[in-house]
Amino acid sequence: MFDVHVHSGPDVIERLGDDADVAGWYSGAEGFVLKNHFESTVGRAAALRRSSGLEVYGGVALNAQAGGINPVAVAVALAMGARVVWMPTVHARADRQSGPAGPLSGFSRQVSSESFAAPPVDWSTESRLVRIFEMIAEADAVLATGHLSGPEIGWMIPAARAAGVRRMLLTHPSFTQPALPAEQAATLAEAGALAEITAYQLLHQEGCDAAFLATYIRRVGPEHIVLSSDAGQTDSPPPNEALDRLIDALSGEGLDRSRLDAMACDVPRRLVAPAP
Repeated sequence: MFDVHVHSGPDVIERLGDDADVAGWYSGAEGFVLKNHFESTVGRAAALRRSSGLEVYGGVALNAQAGGINPVAVAVALAMGARVVWMPTVHARADRQSGPAGPLSGFSRQVSSESFAAPPVDWSTESRLVRIFEMIAEADAVLATGHLSGPEIGWMIPAARAAGVRRMLLTHPSFTQPALPAEQAATLAEAGALAEITAYQLLHQEGCDAAFLATYIRRVGPEHIVLSSDAGQTDSPPPNEALDRLIDALSGEGLDRSRLDAMACDVPRRLVAPAP
């Protein structure tokens, strides 16, 4: 198992466990990616990789604390070994407009009124984004779409591909934000992106069940899917258990178990791990 989306403490809200707890839960697995909306996880991942022996990677989310869509923040993170650059999440303009704030979004609004967007919502960020794409391409790292809107993601994937980015991930496209139709996700997958399905959706997303997720996977194409937990919340199971629960539920909907296992291990590991 290789979980490309795990949250742990310390964080601005309470988490189920800290980095060492996550390593314990994933003992015997391949590894995971630590994600935090408000700080780079590169240093934390490096320390945990050394202490645990697991493949642990980190990255940076381009929220207000990083200066938003900021090439300097990306350059520093990549120089330190970041493997994932997430576009704005809780400070994405689309996220701010998508509905009532939970604890995480509430904190994001408390610390900053800024929000960030990509073309075609905000064309002023185009040159900065192209520079970011070029840096991600040079580092052979992963571009993840964060909580941008459908039109922004539709612009971003071909623009990043044109700049040389080879590793791209649609961040939970069937989640409440960005709520991409499966047809659009399939088109973007054909352009070179993988699409993420998370256990968090199964556990917490209103109106989302295993049948919905299985239908989405079939429409996008199982060969384009990554399964992750997006867990670490105090009201979720440990991430490894959450991911197992997702695999079991999708298998129960008739999806091939061996392929599901690959979506939760081999496919995300190839996406994130540096080339030999």
